[in-house]
Amino acid sequence: MSEKKPLKRSEFLIRMSHDHHDGLLLCWKIRSGIQKKVETERIKKYVDWFFENQLLPHFEMEEQDVFPVLGNEHELVKKALSEHRRLIRLFQKKDEVLKTLSIFEEELESHIRFEERVLFQEIQEVASEEQQAQILKKHASTGGEDCKTWNDPFWEKVKAN
Repeated sequence: MSEKKPLKRSEFLIRMSHDHHDGLLLCWKIRSGIQKKVETERIKKYVDWFFENQLLPHFEMEEQDVFPVLGNEHELVKKALSEHRRLIRLFQKKDEVLKTLSIFEEELESHIRFEERVLFQEIQEVASEEQQAQILKKHASTGGEDCKTWNDPFWEKVKAN
């Protein structure tokens, strides 16, 4: 039986991996909220905030600075860009909100796992020292708003009336 080794992330991609961790926490929070039968509006409000303050800036960072290491015609980058567009379309869907949230969290988790396990591994292998330094310099200390400041932690417990 073979054990999976933990992935070693290059320093220039650590910030993106931290964002991915926050994205996986978002997926867990959505699932938790749905399981606890939290009002859909409460979950959606947090997802809206996260999307605008965390996810869209993260997508932009990847698309402008990280994906060009491989080029937009690379099959792995094409897949990631397609998944970004799909996630944005799901986010913008206004009907069947609960069902859409469930699909969104499943697809976001799958997308993050793909980027971490496949795409970022490839980028690490081919990025030049100059590309790594540029990405690190531009993104090492930048970050969206802190997810911990949200004032309605619906994933912890149901709000009392």
